[in-house]
Amino acid sequence: MENDGTTDTRGFGGRAVVTFESRRSMEMASLIERHGGVAVSAPALRELKIDDNPSARAFARALAADEWDVVVLLTGVGTRALLDEIAPELDRAAFAAALARTTTIVRGPKPAQVLRELGVAGFITVPEPNTWREVAATLQARRALTGLRVAVQEHGAPSLELYQALTHAGALVTPVAAYKWALPEDTGPLRRALHDLAKGRARIALFTSRSQVEHAFAIAAEEQIADAVKGTLRRGVVASIGPVCTEALLAEGLTPDLEPTHAKMGHLVKESAAKAPSILASKDG
Repeated sequence: MENDGTTDTRGFGGRAVVTFESRRSMEMASLIERHGGVAVSAPALRELKIDDNPSARAFARALAADEWDVVVLLTGVGTRALLDEIAPELDRAAFAAALARTTTIVRGPKPAQVLRELGVAGFITVPEPNTWREVAATLQARRALTGLRVAVQEHGAPSLELYQALTHAGALVTPVAAYKWALPEDTGPLRRALHDLAKGRARIALFTSRSQVEHAFAIAAEEQIADAVKGTLRRGVVASIGPVCTEALLAEGLTPDLEPTHAKMGHLVKESAAKAPSILASKDG
């Protein structure tokens, strides 16, 4: 957990803080409470395994045959899912050996950790804030992309901007789906939290992914409260984990009040808690 081990008794000041985390919801709630908030958990995502995944199997066969010039791994959970899905074609030792023979780019520390567990060395980790822009820039800085065969492990949804940037630079891009995002099976907590926002019972919202933004406002539209939710958030505090998430918020007509200095959950909560009182005071004044 990314915190300093202390509890901030001021911070959010006992205010309700809506979080759309799913897999790490308990960790997020604990961080919010440590910084003086009342966590309102509203999971907006569910990871779905792709049962019949021909793209993953084709990727594995091509990797074994050294047919990729570059492999890009965007997420840790996706890399683990990919390992499971290609196991009939390529076991873990063979996967690690094949990656060692090609240029491997990881978007951040989580896929890097998976590769370390496999004993893979020599991969390249892109710098923060670990968006598609840093992935593309890292590749372009190393070599000309014309004709380069690039496989990209997707992160629950297509990374269209990355594909376009690499294709525009001349690369031959092949997306590899490992899992996909869906709404939670139970959308009740999400709907209740959105109504809390619409009615002003909560005025602080923390977003950590583009898909959270898209799913939250899709449900708000279903509930016919999207305008009310946005109205509250414009008078409240909207925190975004980083540039890609911010782009999704801007597309919804919301300008985030802050992005953390590092695109990590602990930094997001800590900095939001520190700045929320002054942001609210300025908007209420």
